[in-house]
Amino acid sequence: MAIYQFEDRIPEIGEGTYVHPSAEVIGKVTIGRGCWIGPGARIRGDYGEIVIGDGTSIEDNCVIHARPGERCLIGSHVTIGHGAVVHNATVRDYAIIGMGAVVSDWALVGEWAVVGEGAVVKNSQEIPAGRIAVGVPARVLERELTAEYREQWLKFKSTYVELARRYPRGLRELQRKRK
Repeated sequence: MAIYQFEDRIPEIGEGTYVHPSAEVIGKVTIGRGCWIGPGARIRGDYGEIVIGDGTSIEDNCVIHARPGERCLIGSHVTIGHGAVVHNATVRDYAIIGMGAVVSDWALVGEWAVVGEGAVVKNSQEIPAGRIAVGVPARVLERELTAEYREQWLKFKSTYVELARRYPRGLRELQRKRK
């Protein structure tokens, strides 16, 4: 795994967290226990600070960053989908950031809120707890999450916690045979 100190800023990685070898964690970054940091993810605490809670999944090719002297906070049991960008924002526990979505500076995504695939949460925008936001720019839909939806997502979230346990033992780089 590529974990880098930057000047006096040293990442802290929680017990049972898996960081893929092609992911990068740089500088003042705190990652909780049992998290999954997928291939190609970039988590940069070079001049800002990143704090990620327990059991959170940062999937493939995500970018997490913060402004100078500020913090990007991502709660526990959050799913950040493939290719998403979270920049200097706050994402509360159990939230879901869809694939390719952008959550911009000073935005707040509430607990159990969902940002749909490809959506753009604007600077300082708030997505209320338990609500769904879609589009560019993101707009909050009238409906709230159902209990069935939350239950389904708890199962999905546990999949990545389980992968964080399996990958250290099960991932093997194969050497190709030359012909």
